[in-house]
Amino acid sequence: MTTKLQQDGNVILHANASGSTITSGSVVKMNNIVGIALVDIADGSSGAVQIRGVFSGVPKVTGNAWTVGSKLVCDVSTSKFDTTAASLATGDVTGCAIVFEAAGSSDTTGVILLTHGNTTVT
Repeated sequence: MTTKLQQDGNVILHANASGSTITSGSVVKMNNIVGIALVDIADGSSGAVQIRGVFSGVPKVTGNAWTVGSKLVCDVSTSKFDTTAASLATGDVTGCAIVFEAAGSSDTTGVILLTHGNTTVT
C-alpha cells in the first residue's frame, strides 16, 4: 500500500456555516485549529483558510506586552490573541500560535506564527 502526498497542508478548505460572510484576513476557528481567511467566504460557501505561517496585523488583546516565543490563546468571543490563559472561556483555542515579533501592551495588533497541537476549552 502506498501513501501519496495530497498537499503541503498549509491551506484548508473551510465550509462557512456561520450565518455571515467571513472576510479575508479574519481569524477562523475550525474545531481545534485556528487559521486566517485568505479570501472572503460567503455564508454557505467554502473558501481557503491558511493554517500555517506567519501573519502580521493580527488582532491582539491590549493590556499585556508580547515577547517573542510566548504561547498565545485565541479568544474566540473577540477573535483576538492573548498571552494569558487566566481568562479562558468555553470555545477558546490554546496552543494555536506563538508570538513572532514583540509587541507593546497598548498595541492592538501583533505578528504571530500559527502552530498545531491545539486544544479547545470546554
